[in-house]
Amino acid sequence: MVRCIDWRDGAVVLVDQTLLPDEERWLRVTDVDTLVGCIARLAVRGAPALGAAGALGVALAAARHADPAEVAAAADRIRSARPTAVNLGRGVDRALARLAGGPPAVLAEARAVLEEVAASSRAIGNRGADLLADLCPPRPLRVLTHCNTGWLAAVEWGTALGVVTVLHQRGRLDRVYADETRPLLQGSRLTAYELARLGADFRVVVDGAAPSLLARGLVDAVLVGADRVAANGDVANKVGTYPLALAAARSGVPFVVAAPESTVDANTPTGAAIPIEERDPTEVAPAGIPAYNPAFDVTPYDLVTAIVTGCRIIRPNRPGPNRTDEERP
Repeated sequence: MVRCIDWRDGAVVLVDQTLLPDEERWLRVTDVDTLVGCIARLAVRGAPALGAAGALGVALAAARHADPAEVAAAADRIRSARPTAVNLGRGVDRALARLAGGPPAVLAEARAVLEEVAASSRAIGNRGADLLADLCPPRPLRVLTHCNTGWLAAVEWGTALGVVTVLHQRGRLDRVYADETRPLLQGSRLTAYELARLGADFRVVVDGAAPSLLARGLVDAVLVGADRVAANGDVANKVGTYPLALAAARSGVPFVVAAPESTVDANTPTGAAIPIEERDPTEVAPAGIPAYNPAFDVTPYDLVTAIVTGCRIIRPNRPGPNRTDEERP
């Protein structure tokens, strides 16, 4: 399977997601500043892929700077490129921890992060499809997604869209409703692009229409990704996720989050402590018009049916030790 980001011949190679679906352009990134720019302008995005990008960026820095202080400074620039997704900083920290072993050790750790992200996505896909088989009617399902959570966001395969892929392969997928997803239309541009390649039946819907689909009984499950999961189960995801969770709760529809284990942040107690990235107002309003443009919102844990990771299922509403299903490899 093609990866959205990889290491090849001494450089980071990634698909420029800002140009999709009109153009599939691959970039060869050989310096940290260019990689930081790619992260900031969303040429590479999605929490799992950002974890890989963070680690590979440190590998770039280690290969080009003999001074550990310069590598550490480069790592700080990468880590701060986007604040909400915890995976970016974790990828940076993992690779940076191997700096004493020299550039080969740093690169080996970055490649390990890359492989783990890819493997986690496949495990999430299977575990999430099994869960929906338990939660939903025994027929092909109508699923609503938000933002982009396929291979473009997760190196390969995907998180929430990885679950969709498994459902499709099992003959358990009827239709996907893909929210357009503001502010950069990552659903109508990227998710639609991936679903078309998959051959799945889908419809793009504007964000404001999605809750009404739930109210009309047209959706069997809401399936989203996450950029950070707080210790109490609160979930940060692309802005517009919270209204979907409210509508799902009102309609009695499962609201399932699919994300790698590295997105669960025990150091963030609740969603109130998650930094919310604010982007350029010109992404949503004409130049000179003031606008509030948050990239993410936080869904409270009590609206989340389950969080599916690569090794477990977390049910935030359950008390104590029953909160997490038995872990399986």
